[in-house]
Amino acid sequence: MNIKKIVALMLLCLVMAAPAMAQFNLKKAINGAVKATKAITLTDEQMAAYVKEYIDWMDTHNKVCGPDDPYTKRLERLTAGLTDVEGIKLNFKVYYVIDVNAFACADGSVRVFSSLMDIMTDEELLGVIGHEVGHVAHHDSKKGFRTALLASALKDGISSKGGTVAALTDSQLGDLGEALANASYSQKQERDADDYGYEFLKRCGKNPWAMALSFKQLKKMQDEQGAKKNSKINQLFSTHPDLEARIKRMEERATKEGIEKPENSKPAENK
Repeated sequence: MNIKKIVALMLLCLVMAAPAMAQFNLKKAINGAVKATKAITLTDEQMAAYVKEYIDWMDTHNKVCGPDDPYTKRLERLTAGLTDVEGIKLNFKVYYVIDVNAFACADGSVRVFSSLMDIMTDEELLGVIGHEVGHVAHHDSKKGFRTALLASALKDGISSKGGTVAALTDSQLGDLGEALANASYSQKQERDADDYGYEFLKRCGKNPWAMALSFKQLKKMQDEQGAKKNSKINQLFSTHPDLEARIKRMEERATKEGIEKPENSKPAENK
């Protein structure tokens, strides 16, 4: 059954079930459902416009480290040679925030949080970046964004209008950001992103041991905060596949290929 038939059936159920005193809400429900179908059929160009609007909003609402900031300088050094993935141009920025995180958008925008850089070595950070790039390459980021956008459409009626995307309000962008932050990938998507990140780093002249080292650091952080159910790190990785298994896979692969394991130094001072 196609989506329009599903929506039509939902609307019929609404009409049959709605009491007389609630009829005034029906028009709003119908409008939201119709607009939701439009969100499903957004073109690639419209999706790209929404992604740009979102990343611009994120860059505006977070403190972005300037070009001469030590965090920016360190990230530039680490990502030298990481220019594009599957034809998508990569761009990197650092958010000066207390949360431990990093994310990538479908347009190739990769954002690394300063607090993550504070606790990770160069190799560990490269592993995180490689993994995020893997999600971009496999279009997981794009699919996740579409899903989050659809969730907002059902709530607030986001839609395309005359072939041009309708601008999102601050509230809608905030809701979208929350939906993306709480989104999760399947175990297969995570494994595939790990494998792609490994090959991507190796192809770009980086040591792919970075993948295993990054997961080891994340596992250490997870273990240290294990008793804190509401800790940021447990919220961040609660839906991820077992880190132990991911560490083992990446270690075995690098060992089998005879790649020398780098010295896992202390976190850099972002200089």
